[in-house]
Amino acid sequence: MSEDALIIGGKSFRSRLMVGTGKYDSPEDCVAALDASGAEIVTVAVRRLNLEDPNARTELDYIDWQRYTILPNTAGSKTADEAVFAAKLARELTGSTWIKLEVIPDPRYLLPDPIGTLAAAETLIKDGFTVLPYIHADPVLAMRLEELGCATVMPLGSPIGSGRGIFTLEEIQIIIENAGVPVVVDAGLGAPSEASLALELGADAVLVNTAIARAKDPAGMGRAFRLGVEAGRMAYQAGRIEKKAYASASSPLEGVVGR
Repeated sequence: MSEDALIIGGKSFRSRLMVGTGKYDSPEDCVAALDASGAEIVTVAVRRLNLEDPNARTELDYIDWQRYTILPNTAGSKTADEAVFAAKLARELTGSTWIKLEVIPDPRYLLPDPIGTLAAAETLIKDGFTVLPYIHADPVLAMRLEELGCATVMPLGSPIGSGRGIFTLEEIQIIIENAGVPVVVDAGLGAPSEASLALELGADAVLVNTAIARAKDPAGMGRAFRLGVEAGRMAYQAGRIEKKAYASASSPLEGVVGR
């Protein structure tokens, strides 16, 4: 086990970057970006799989699942019941009991439903799932989900696919300070520097899809996010200096020869 391993659901990971598989121009772009990112956990939406034609090629056919831990997600679920159904379907299709839980009733803003998420999480945990819930940056909700037995909490930085960065900085800091499970900043990151900031704050990982998939060079951006996450983690471990209201000279003032 790595000395600085990310532990989720009893499994150990070296990478602190999770990557999504949607929005790429081609399967080849997706595979190249995953490889460059160094990610070990890869999420795929159940609703994007062709369930009517068992012979149709899907994302699962292009990705080496011996190399990655598959994290199916319930994207597209508007209610707790829909999310539970999608999770059970994902388990049948993939054999994975891991699920990224998303309950999103509003297709315009794509903001998660806290009540539906809590209800679905409780049902799925009782059914033996390892649940990684996508939530608002709500410290109280994060605490409730951890108490239920969720493997992580995944607060949003800003709306899904917006690329607006982390608007919920103070709330995420509170979640990090109080969480006993890994905190994964999910949604809204647009640049590697934002992923680095999340790790600098003490977040355990980030999940990125659109910022990599829609980049001019997805593989290049995947590598850039990999480096950003690694730098952020190193900075957090090294310990940044405190912010001060006034300047503080880096050279000593004592013993300076006067004019």
